[in-house]
Amino acid sequence: MTLINDYAPLLLRICLVMLFPFSGLDKILNWDSAMKQAGNIPFKPAMLVASIIVEFVTPVCIVAGWYDRLAAFILAGFCVITAVLFHQFWRFPDFWRFKEGEGLEHFWEFLKNFALAGGLGLVVLAPRTLPVSEVMQHPLASTHVIGPHAGSLIAPAP
Repeated sequence: MTLINDYAPLLLRICLVMLFPFSGLDKILNWDSAMKQAGNIPFKPAMLVASIIVEFVTPVCIVAGWYDRLAAFILAGFCVITAVLFHQFWRFPDFWRFKEGEGLEHFWEFLKNFALAGGLGLVVLAPRTLPVSEVMQHPLASTHVIGPHAGSLIAPAP
């Protein structure tokens, strides 16, 4: 179990951030397409370069544990901003029929970005990973999600 305890946090962090460097690389390799997708945002080339830097640097910090909480906070903010600026599903009439189309694609992208922001928020607020032995002792345990005991186990009913 020690091997799992030692490497599970690293593996989970890699899984959480692995898409971002590929997204940054895609922006570099397909610069014209990325510029077109950026729409009418101000300072488009500078913003695109900034997003590439965020997508390359913050995942490395998160995986390496170097200013990982700050990096996760920045990357979570990036995900939220990206969702709100570039995945405005509500603007597509086909979305409201909940049928296949561009609106529905943006809806899933929007939710994916917020899901990533939530996972990154856990890196910011709860960076400690429970040992596998503790999880195995209480595999179906619940945790407090709000209040002064947030993150601690709820005592099982007798």
